[in-house]
Amino acid sequence: MFEATDLKQLKNHYDVVIIGSGGAGLTSAIQAYELGLSPVILEKMDKIGGNTTRASSGMNAAETFVQLNHKIVDSFEDFYNETFIGGGKMNNQELLKFFTEHGALAIDWLAQHDIKLDDLTITGGMKTMRTHRPSSLAPIGGYLVTELLKYIAKYQIPLFDNIKVTDLLTDKGQITGVKALTDQEIMITTDAVVLATGGFGAGKDLLAEYRSDLLNLRTTNQPGATGDGLKLAKKIGAKLVDMDQVQVHPTVQQDTPHAFLIGEAVRGEGAILVNNDGKRFVNELDTRKNVTKAIDDLGGTGAYLIFDRDIRSRVKAIEFYDHVGLVKTGQNVEELAQEIGVDSQILQQTVYDWNAAVETQKDSKFNRTTGMERNISDGPFYAIHIAPAVHYTMGGVAINHKTQVLNEDNQVIKGLFAAGEVAGGLHGNNRIGGNSIAETVVFGRQAGQQVYKYLKD
Repeated sequence: MFEATDLKQLKNHYDVVIIGSGGAGLTSAIQAYELGLSPVILEKMDKIGGNTTRASSGMNAAETFVQLNHKIVDSFEDFYNETFIGGGKMNNQELLKFFTEHGALAIDWLAQHDIKLDDLTITGGMKTMRTHRPSSLAPIGGYLVTELLKYIAKYQIPLFDNIKVTDLLTDKGQITGVKALTDQEIMITTDAVVLATGGFGAGKDLLAEYRSDLLNLRTTNQPGATGDGLKLAKKIGAKLVDMDQVQVHPTVQQDTPHAFLIGEAVRGEGAILVNNDGKRFVNELDTRKNVTKAIDDLGGTGAYLIFDRDIRSRVKAIEFYDHVGLVKTGQNVEELAQEIGVDSQILQQTVYDWNAAVETQKDSKFNRTTGMERNISDGPFYAIHIAPAVHYTMGGVAINHKTQVLNEDNQVIKGLFAAGEVAGGLHGNNRIGGNSIAETVVFGRQAGQQVYKYLKD
């Protein structure tokens, strides 16, 4: 179990201060350390890992050795185009180009650190298997954070929790330090800061300002995702972009006190969605935006994910969902229908029709073309009730592909960098599943490298 550094060891100067302990923060710290810098990570929560720990599907990348080992020939161009189309062609193309061309290097970098993502699945909006995950099929987020923390411990990179940065300090438009709060106010001098604070999916104030229509929805975010980094950067003149672009995730179980995101990999491995009549109503692997709209159009009832034992065995996260009581079970489809209160004849016909579509690889009803490797015939059969919830904020701090934060005049704020969900523009108006973890590693590495370059120059 990872232990945060004792506050007594906090120094008053570091080469780079990294705010946030999710995937982007941990990656940038490791990369900076390996280049010879002395980084520190400051985390405001008492729990390390941020929203990364909640990610379940995988990490997208194209032209990887892993894909070739699975006999999948992919291209940066296809990855770029599918992400661009999926984002409504609103993506920042400079960021998108860098992102799609550096995913494979990020997979290799992880492998060099014994973090092997050697299995593949697929997510909505993609036509090719490029969502990398561990062969144990463990949820990607927890696995990634656990493995990265081994390097934080090995390198003795200080990581303090329960410490909230309140101000970025500047002189003549250049970063000079941070002000933070623990049980008292402290000052740390530094020439570089990496914002890795995540988005504002749990920040009611920012949601009220930019997307008040979503305030009544629940959120999949951990309580610390309140947009702190955006506020810190804005206070010193940073530009914010795409702030009204907030992603609602279509499949979130909300019948319990805690909302649980049911990862896209469940559909990627073959699950279908049915309405309260037991009928399919959407291409389950369309973009999140389109699947969410289809569920909303049902009139507030939510929908059911339907799958079998074979599909369940391909997504380890389902064991957890079952453990916390989210999964309904039937020994056959008729029994499952009774369990969830839908017409058993209709549900049996729906599953029969779906299995025929898998057999012929032609879904004439909704034109689904992916996630059709296995049918739903291997009992027991399972269902999870889902409905949309606030999931991801595509907007954030404006950066260039070097992760340098830009001001309102699109000029670089010297010494300030941002990586991960805190940065806006990459995803356009809809994030593709598997791109958030990829973003944390691709741009986390880039931030660590660019800080080194900045301090060396």
